[in-house]
Amino acid sequence: MSNEQNDRIQGKVVVITGASSGLGAETARHLARRGARLVLAARRQERLDELARELKDLGAEATVKATDVTDRGQVEALVKHATDTYGRLDVMVNNAGLMPLSPLAEGRVDEWEQMIDVNVKGVMYGIHAALPVMNQQQSGHFINLSSVAGHVVFPGSAVYSASKFAVWALSEGLRKEAGPNIRTTTLSPGAVQSELPQSVGHDETAKQVNDLYEMAIPADSVARAIVYAIEQPADVDINEIILRPTAQEM
Repeated sequence: MSNEQNDRIQGKVVVITGASSGLGAETARHLARRGARLVLAARRQERLDELARELKDLGAEATVKATDVTDRGQVEALVKHATDTYGRLDVMVNNAGLMPLSPLAEGRVDEWEQMIDVNVKGVMYGIHAALPVMNQQQSGHFINLSSVAGHVVFPGSAVYSASKFAVWALSEGLRKEAGPNIRTTTLSPGAVQSELPQSVGHDETAKQVNDLYEMAIPADSVARAIVYAIEQPADVDINEIILRPTAQEM
């Protein structure tokens, strides 16, 4: 990375939801090494505290805020914590997500509702809370985590895919509405090492997911893509990134 690219990340205030593990935690590590000021959010306070200590040992600035993204008030409090701590908000990474896949005929309505609450409402609440701050600053960047399943539907993924298609639609609508000073990136990973497969409770579907995730690539892959989107000059907006293991066909 050139010094100029590094300077575009140095000092940026970045909020990351779902930061306690997987893609969120690895993204925090990459950004910390590049001088970003981080606000780490997830439900598991102890995991956040552990990660913050690790990042501070790297010389990074990091603060934590236990947040359930299904609660609009908590997401608003998260953004307020970021601005109270650092005085601004440059990047909102809406990363928190769940993937309890199952066939529609199983009728796992509670899981469907949980997916919609986290995967869709969580992103909506993040946009709602951060957009006024970015509008006032006349700058900002939303990075919303969709999925390859937001582009391809497969057996067992209908509701999950619907939630991730919704993330794409929210991002595209935001891009068209937010004006020339706010950037919007939709990131759609395929099989990447994370805790997502652990949320699949349907046995047959879980087996299929575990077979797919045997080819999973490291969370580092997504973190590097996020860094790439952030480090572009202000007049360049990386609107969409789809990344998969090379061996993944769907």
